[in-house]
Amino acid sequence: MVEAMPIVSANTGLHETLALLTSQLHPDANHKEDLVFLRDVFSEKTLGYLMKIHDKLKQYEKQNPTPVLHSASCLAEDLAEELQCGPLEGDERELLLLLSTPHLKAVLSAHDTVAQKNFDPVLPPLPDDLDDDLEEESVKIVRLVKNKEPLGATIRRDEATGAVIVARIMKGGAADRSGLVHVGDELREVNGNLISHKRPDEISQILSQSQGSITLKIIPAVVEDDKLKESRVYLRALFDYTPFEDRATPCQEAGLPFKRGDILQVVSQEDATWWQAKRVGDCNLRAALVPSAQFQERRLRYRMKMGSLPTPVSAKGPAYERAEREDCGHEGAVNEKDIASLRRSFRLRKDRQSSSTESHTPDANHTDFLIYEEVMQYAPRPGERPRLVVLIGSLGARIAELKQKVIAENPHRYGLAVPHTTRARKGHEREGVEYHFITKAAFEADIQNGKFIEYGEYKDNLYGTSLESINRVLDQNKVCLVDVQPEALMILRTAEFKPYIVFVKPRIHNSQRKQLGSSSSLCLGITDEDLLEMKQSAEQVDESFGHWVDYVLVKEDPASALAELQVTLERAQTEPQWVPVSWVRS
Repeated sequence: MVEAMPIVSANTGLHETLALLTSQLHPDANHKEDLVFLRDVFSEKTLGYLMKIHDKLKQYEKQNPTPVLHSASCLAEDLAEELQCGPLEGDERELLLLLSTPHLKAVLSAHDTVAQKNFDPVLPPLPDDLDDDLEEESVKIVRLVKNKEPLGATIRRDEATGAVIVARIMKGGAADRSGLVHVGDELREVNGNLISHKRPDEISQILSQSQGSITLKIIPAVVEDDKLKESRVYLRALFDYTPFEDRATPCQEAGLPFKRGDILQVVSQEDATWWQAKRVGDCNLRAALVPSAQFQERRLRYRMKMGSLPTPVSAKGPAYERAEREDCGHEGAVNEKDIASLRRSFRLRKDRQSSSTESHTPDANHTDFLIYEEVMQYAPRPGERPRLVVLIGSLGARIAELKQKVIAENPHRYGLAVPHTTRARKGHEREGVEYHFITKAAFEADIQNGKFIEYGEYKDNLYGTSLESINRVLDQNKVCLVDVQPEALMILRTAEFKPYIVFVKPRIHNSQRKQLGSSSSLCLGITDEDLLEMKQSAEQVDESFGHWVDYVLVKEDPASALAELQVTLERAQTEPQWVPVSWVRS
């Protein structure tokens, strides 16, 4: 018989209720057989395990947190942009500073990653010693819901068995968020249709075109651990990439297009050929495929070997050789220092000449290809020297004049690296103000000792910019502005200077000849040949050195260019910037 049951509250779990019921079963003479059977059923370990799982799932449902929104990072960025648009009060300025700190950005990024995840319990893998006739019991039916986003998984055909296998799971995608699909799973059906006879590209197309609910029949892979742990590697892309033009990509829809200069967070490098990455600043937290550095380098070496990769173009060319002719035509703008700074012989420190030459040698065994550069965010801390500001320009940019105006408007904030010269000092000139005046023998000795970042000759006199002059300005806690030929970046781009590089070029349109001819920033009587040469000059600088540039200033007119440069320089010294890892960790 069954005794009176104890009171069971609403919070009592199903497993506890089953245990109480079993304890109350006492067989009597009339119903002994039935009660013994019932007690044996309720005492079965398998049923007890199922009840425990049920209780755990119910407990999970009660405790499962729901995020208020999935994109806190984007909301913070939008708020920061709104704050920057107008005048700021004390509290607003403090809020803007707080939103710009890397720690808060990291917390918001972590929040968004967690909010996108699905933390439903994952059942343990099946044992290895399953009988063949029990294979059907190992089949898992998975239902995923996706909208217009990709599924976030790629597949491949197993060469030995012919099975369709999940090759990779994209971080943050629908498959990853579900937690139900894993690398190595065998895919049998999609929405009830057998796919064993279809090619992987046909299956990928079916999955990409499916909307809403997708039902997959899967034979789970037996795996010990999920080894794909999200990394914190950030890379600056040094080339443009379009996955729809890449025949080697395993899935074009899963590729991540990017432009040179984009910052990528690589979240998985498990695959030596295709990394998973996100573009920093995108609200989409789903990772996508990018070619690994090793794979991209192999492709470039092969293209160079086959002769299909163009030889890198040197930034030195006819455009720079016309620098003196261009500036000598400016109205009232050519004091001797300006001419000397623009009319250089383009010689750098001799100890760097060989490396400069080698970098442009089309030898597939020695070429350093421009693929990725590992970076991290950096902001100057109190007590640190300001970052060096390097201005490079194409023909017609007149960066020396722009630099002088920045310094003239704020001489306490910005300083000029005083150049060295061998010419005689004029009556109004002061040593160390206009120039450092030294003998020709001393100048040549400094050249041999590698003290100049660049030097040249003008009217039988030597002129040069020294590392010592730059350090002298920075040690005064001033921002040092230097305008150099782009080749000098190979010397200045170090952890010591942490240079912020600005590329200045004039805006040129094919129909702009008359407008340029009347502009105060360019010579009068400019010809079509001049316009073409200016355009080619900008293209040469961009092609050879654009991957090092932090900001491109397209010069419309002197006034607007000055205002834009001043804002840019202030941000470079106060806001976090992406710099090479070696500059911060060295």
